[in-house]
Amino acid sequence: MNCQDVQNLLHPYSDGELDLVRNLEIEQHLSTCPACAEQEKSLQSLRAVLSAPSLYYVAPAALRTRLQVAPASSSAVVERQRFARGENWMWATIAAGILLLVGVSVTLGVLLSRTTETAGGRLENWVIASHVRSLQVSHLTDVVSSDRHTVKPWFRDKLDFSPQVPDLSAEGFPLSGGRLDYLDERPVAALVYQRGKHALNVFTWPAGENGDKPVLDFSRQGFHLRVWQHSGMNYWAISDLNDEDLDQFVRLFQEHTTGSQP
Repeated sequence: MNCQDVQNLLHPYSDGELDLVRNLEIEQHLSTCPACAEQEKSLQSLRAVLSAPSLYYVAPAALRTRLQVAPASSSAVVERQRFARGENWMWATIAAGILLLVGVSVTLGVLLSRTTETAGGRLENWVIASHVRSLQVSHLTDVVSSDRHTVKPWFRDKLDFSPQVPDLSAEGFPLSGGRLDYLDERPVAALVYQRGKHALNVFTWPAGENGDKPVLDFSRQGFHLRVWQHSGMNYWAISDLNDEDLDQFVRLFQEHTTGSQP
């Protein structure tokens, strides 16, 4: 992300309107670019000045009193009298029913959107953020090795499960190592593979149910993701590789994890 990109996003960044990945990218840029950091600091100072209480106008007490005691218009008085006599009770009931239905619909919509976010969207954002963070802070691996017999035992005393670590170097996806990460409110294993200059993160942890689920593919914010379940284990693969190479990687990974590994 260059200076022009950051400057275009400083206002929504300051307002907290950006997603987690964009926030991380901008924070990384601000930590290394004094010019953009100074602009962001000036923007924060401007916001603080504009929110100062001294800029708000308080109406005089006399004006508030006049508004409170001001006589209502004749039409408003007549309308209130008609409602008081019960002439328009039916329309009032219909209006109340419509408002009730709208309120229920909005509430259900909010609950459904929160449920959807909790079930998939939030985890998806965590996966993307973890992938980006591992690249930005140069913390791609905790254990550096291309030997799965080194990487797999490294997780033994750190997790309550033993991840599958297939060797795909012969097919063009060498293993770089692994690290601990945190997703879905629990520690998970992050396996790191390479394809040229592209890094692939494979996050894996036990699923809530046994069995297999087919691969789901989607793209977000410039990254391609593949999600599946095999033998009661969750797998999330993410990279900026093209779809063809990533699909090939997933097929190879699945073929090598069909049986148990020693």
